[in-house]
Amino acid sequence: MSWDFFVPVCIGDLVKTGGINQYVVQDVVHPKQLPSHLTKFKVALRNQGPLCILEHFDTGYSVLHGLAASLPVFLVSTSISAAERKEKLNAVKMSVFLLCKLTETLESYSCRQGIITAPGKGNKKSKAVGEGLMQWDSERESVLQALVQLLQLDIRSLWNLSLVEEEFISCVTCCCYKLLENSTISHVKSKPTRDCIIHLLGVLIKKYNHLLGASVKVIQLLQHFEQSSSVFAQAVSVWSTEYGIRAIIGEIMREIGQKSSEELAREGSGVKAFASFLSELSSLVPELMIPNISVLITHLEGESHTMRVAVCEVLGEILVRVLCGDGLDESGKSDRNRFLDTLQEHLHDTHSHVRARVLQVYTRIVNSKALPLCRYSEVMELAVGRLMDKSINAVKSAIQLLAAFIAHNPYSCKLSSADLKKPLEKETAKLREMKEKVAGKAPGTNKFFMLNSLSFPKDGLLVFEFLDDFFEQTNFCFIRLLMFFSGSDEDAAELTQDLPPTPQKDGEKDGEDGELKKQEMLVQYLRDTETFALEVERAISVINNMLYWKTTSVVQEAVQFCVTVCEFSVANSISGVRKMLPLVWSTDSAIKDAVVEAYRRLYLNPQGDTIRIKAQTLVDSLSELMVDASLGTIQCLEEIVQEFFGSGSNLQSTVVQILWERFTGKRETSGLHRRAAVLLLGMAREVVLGNLDTLCSVALGEKVTEDFLLARDTVITICSITDHVRQSKSSPFRLPQDHQLFTCLTQAIAEGVVMEDPYWQSFMEQAVRLIYFLAESPDQLCSWLLQRSARLLLNQIAEVNCVCLAQLLALCGCVAFWQVSHLERSVSAELRRRRGETEEREEKEKANESAMEEELGLMGASAEDTEAELIKKICETELLDEENLLSAFLPLLVKVCSSPGHYSHPQLTTAACLALSQYMMISPSVCEENIRLMFTVLERSSLPVVRANTIIALGDLTVRFPNILEPWTQNLYARLSDEVPSVRQTAVTVLTQLVLKDVLKVKGQVSEVAVLLIDPEPHITSLALNFFNELATKDNAIYNLLPDIISRLSDPERGMNTEDFNTIMKQLFSYITKERQTESLVEKLCQRFRTAKTERQWCDLAMSLSLLSMCERGFKRLQECWECYSDKLTEPGVYQPLLSITGKLRRGAKPQFKVLLDEFEKRLTAVHTKGLENVESQTKPSVSSQAGDSFVTPQKSRKSKKPVITFSSDEEEDEEGGLMAESETPKVTTPIARTSRRARLRN
Repeated sequence: MSWDFFVPVCIGDLVKTGGINQYVVQDVVHPKQLPSHLTKFKVALRNQGPLCILEHFDTGYSVLHGLAASLPVFLVSTSISAAERKEKLNAVKMSVFLLCKLTETLESYSCRQGIITAPGKGNKKSKAVGEGLMQWDSERESVLQALVQLLQLDIRSLWNLSLVEEEFISCVTCCCYKLLENSTISHVKSKPTRDCIIHLLGVLIKKYNHLLGASVKVIQLLQHFEQSSSVFAQAVSVWSTEYGIRAIIGEIMREIGQKSSEELAREGSGVKAFASFLSELSSLVPELMIPNISVLITHLEGESHTMRVAVCEVLGEILVRVLCGDGLDESGKSDRNRFLDTLQEHLHDTHSHVRARVLQVYTRIVNSKALPLCRYSEVMELAVGRLMDKSINAVKSAIQLLAAFIAHNPYSCKLSSADLKKPLEKETAKLREMKEKVAGKAPGTNKFFMLNSLSFPKDGLLVFEFLDDFFEQTNFCFIRLLMFFSGSDEDAAELTQDLPPTPQKDGEKDGEDGELKKQEMLVQYLRDTETFALEVERAISVINNMLYWKTTSVVQEAVQFCVTVCEFSVANSISGVRKMLPLVWSTDSAIKDAVVEAYRRLYLNPQGDTIRIKAQTLVDSLSELMVDASLGTIQCLEEIVQEFFGSGSNLQSTVVQILWERFTGKRETSGLHRRAAVLLLGMAREVVLGNLDTLCSVALGEKVTEDFLLARDTVITICSITDHVRQSKSSPFRLPQDHQLFTCLTQAIAEGVVMEDPYWQSFMEQAVRLIYFLAESPDQLCSWLLQRSARLLLNQIAEVNCVCLAQLLALCGCVAFWQVSHLERSVSAELRRRRGETEEREEKEKANESAMEEELGLMGASAEDTEAELIKKICETELLDEENLLSAFLPLLVKVCSSPGHYSHPQLTTAACLALSQYMMISPSVCEENIRLMFTVLERSSLPVVRANTIIALGDLTVRFPNILEPWTQNLYARLSDEVPSVRQTAVTVLTQLVLKDVLKVKGQVSEVAVLLIDPEPHITSLALNFFNELATKDNAIYNLLPDIISRLSDPERGMNTEDFNTIMKQLFSYITKERQTESLVEKLCQRFRTAKTERQWCDLAMSLSLLSMCERGFKRLQECWECYSDKLTEPGVYQPLLSITGKLRRGAKPQFKVLLDEFEKRLTAVHTKGLENVESQTKPSVSSQAGDSFVTPQKSRKSKKPVITFSSDEEEDEEGGLMAESETPKVTTPIARTSRRARLRN
């Protein structure tokens, strides 16, 4: 064979002269001569088989050419014979049949090969197959276009009576639906093919009566091919709009609506595809779905939550895009109200997914401004309620809806119920006067002016349309409304003087009637605004608490909500912005990034025309944020500010310049802004050592006593910057004692001792800390400071002032604390550094001697121990030596603490107790000498602040000297039942830290923490809950404690009521998740029935058993322990909880296990009704009181009553008079292992 056949781009290329050895059609047969040539073709096919095409290809080409050229002309011709019509009809049917079947075959093969062959991993053969599939993908579109062109012709004239046979239509539609089964038909690359199929089916539906067949086929394919939902939604949209076949939407919706709930609940029912199809279709043609929406409403009562979601989304699309605006007739308004009522009902749907999606639908409605004004408050209240939803998705959707409400609220940019209260009362009183006045003039017509008869927009008139109409009618109401939020009555009066007279509508009786209606509308508007503001404030308080949830996505939504309310200047919005600031330290990068982005959006992207204005705005925003901020908040804000200065913004230099101008006073500014400026300079790392003189002269100079807060913040800034410098240098960075900084500091501290300034102490604490951080020989400097302060106090005050004495004692305690810290940190670190340099130098000299290296290593460890012992010796012997000034104040501290009757001033007592605890940090000997005094103060002080401070101090002492404090643990736990909430809160916070850091051993005393789970103060309850949440992360901690906790809480002497006990136990048992733990607890609790003496204890044990998440093994263990509780079953409080266990286990139980449950339940009931003796013939063996069970609760020993000890009110009495008696002092029972001093110094 001398030629090659090349597939042409178009069919006409085959008759053109080709290249070398290329096949060209030589003879295009005339249609009249085709029959003879086709006969020859048939004979050759029978004789030669498929190879006959090599000789007779021209005949086949002639058939295609003749059909394409003659059919359109033939169809429009009127004078054709029946034979010709039949011939053409057969040709069309044969060609279409071959084309469709070939397409189906190739499509099936393509899909099969696409599944079998993994793309990119095959061999040469698979690559060749892939190329073939790609070729078919390109040819598929041309085949479909040819079919579209053919069917768009009026080929119905080829059939008798123009009735196209069903088989012909089915042949084409089956091909189309086969192509739609392809999983890639919805991809972007398949869009041309998809469009061709949609248009081809559209032609068939419109011209060839395929409406019913298409609707049935759509339902079938949706049921079996979930991925086709978006394709069919697009197809139905095109058929109904471009081809005008709207009836198909009704047919399909009726088919879906007739699906029963049981059918949709079955697996493989296609419910997901149906739901997706309806949602997609509603987004394309919502107006065409309204006439048939009633058939879908029935699914809202069905079991399939997926269909409920779809119907709700359809309703949402209709409300947003169709039933909105002011042009609705009465029928449209009725439909809108009905649909909104339906959506509101499903905000309480039983399935969480439905609730979440309905909230999202409402969010879209609010964002589209399609929600009527009269429904704002109602939907807002429902959305706030959904914040308590158990579903995370529902909570997130509720937050998004509330943010949308605030962003599109129609009331005011400043939503504050407090600001609205007075205007509302004023206008309500005015309305009442107007009604009385009108009623007095026309007593027979007063009912007409009732508020409920007012033509207010109850019918769903949209908020913005209502306001426009309202303000067109009355200008003075608008002016008065603005006055409520910005000005005064006088301003409003001036504005209303020049206004034209209010136009009157036809039909109003007189001006008084119109004025009354306007006043009623204004009052109603203010009431709605107040209601909305109250809901917003309620939502803010709830969402602010979500900032510390464990679910990352909820925290992100809460952060975004805080940003939204802050951007719209909602009242109290700054509280959430401040509360989320500590999240910049979150270990979750997503949360940290969200917070940083929020602050960047709120504060670090200022608006303005010039760089100066932008920088001024940025500084103002950050300064406002720092007003009244705690030190912890300032530390968090530092992370945000440093990121801004590290971003290379063009505002940096201008911002720094403005900050320096504010701090130095070059620009008039308040004291708050000056303090904020110096703190921001410290955060920006813009305070270098060269600026110390400026800082000292401005904030620590002669006027330092006028503003101790500015001085304190300046000291904090210097400390943070110098700490940064210290970390960047290997050698220690310190300033000489005679530096101007220390001169100013010591002078300010000493002068402040004799002043009664409330801010002096916070300045003093930071100043002493800075002295020990930066000064050479800070102990000498502070010793001189104590001498000067004491001398000033004695010289300037004839009679001792309690406040000044308290300030001097606070200074002593602060110096003692930082002296210990200086020794254990700075001095120890310097000793290690010097030793390291010495060892490094010696190692270089003797680098070749390996044995010497090992010896040096041992010497290093020994030297480290020696250094630690040196520091310890200094603390125990030298710090409180008679030659050290600190020792002179210790007797005074003890005297003040032990004689509260004489030294009764609250500030003096507080300062003395805190200073004494700081002295006790110096050495174990001082701690042991005064520990009994500290616990006496803790238990008997009448001042809550003293008790709270003492708890904190004892917590620190427990960490430092655990063996000394261990016998006193019970006294610490006793403060959990303090009558003052602040003391309980402090106690639970301190004990949480001690227990979770393994400083205190977890014992049965934890039951005191469990009692706080029902504390009346919500914050204390949350702290107790956090304690158990963290304790549950430790292996078996709560499991080991539960039996003792139950015994302590059910003790009759405690007197806890049943409801509180159940609440506590329900929370604690929620941490028991392991099956073995449950099984073991069942046995332990059953054994405790033997030793329980009262009916109340029996009931508590039975209730505890019912709260366990029991499984089959636990139930068997319960049966095995029958003898422990069977004699108690006559009590309803024991019988009912045990009976409820069988009810819980019966759910989803196997038939064999249900038999066991039924038998056990009958046994329980029989004993409960008849008594154990009447049910069981044998006598229950007596139980020895000396049972050898390790879980038996021992009898509580009666301790002798503690002697009453009172404080001494006379300074002349013995100092020990106010202490606990020796019998009250706990004895050391268990030494606590602690880390070595060497390890502690390293930390």
